[in-house]
Amino acid sequence: MSIETQQYHARNLALAGVCQAAALVKQVARTGELNQKAFSASINSIVITEAANTIDIFGSLDELYLGFSTLINQLGNDDKAKDVEITRYVANLLTLERKVSANGKAMNELSERIGQIQRQQLHMDLFDSQMMSNLASIYSDVISPIGRKIQIAGSPALLKRTDNQHKVRACLLAGLRAAVLWRQLGGKRRQILFSRQSILRDAKSALNQSTTLN
Repeated sequence: MSIETQQYHARNLALAGVCQAAALVKQVARTGELNQKAFSASINSIVITEAANTIDIFGSLDELYLGFSTLINQLGNDDKAKDVEITRYVANLLTLERKVSANGKAMNELSERIGQIQRQQLHMDLFDSQMMSNLASIYSDVISPIGRKIQIAGSPALLKRTDNQHKVRACLLAGLRAAVLWRQLGGKRRQILFSRQSILRDAKSALNQSTTLN
């Protein structure tokens, strides 16, 4: 496999990571429930800042199943499978990433705060309520002030709960992390439009591989 091909696959992994985070945000906001495997992979990806391969950031293709299935639904020809809410979250995350990446102070602060989380992991589980609060505060303190706030649609009763607020913000942080990675791998918005069929084929291939792992 050529380096160019490897980068193309890696870029689609990162895009699936963005889609997975967006789908998780909707799950929390609408139902209060989560796909736990996908949630674990997305949240863990925030603190994996050094990896030999892109897939190692997310764990495995299996752990990106929700992301790839969401990506296929969003880019596929079945209009009924498309989700306007998820499309909006993905678009907002990609827009926000450009603003954050262009802000050197924010990127430095983001790196420092994630480093703090990594050190705290020596003493606390990443999915402990306090750690989820810490992840959420990174999004609130560093990311949220930079661009337009992402409006989350869902059940007001569920969104009033502090634990759900923390999960939503942590998922948005994971989505931003995947968007930064996507951009670093050469991702551009126009590719999603002009290379749609190629991205779809790659996503379907990844999804088929992940199902063989179950």
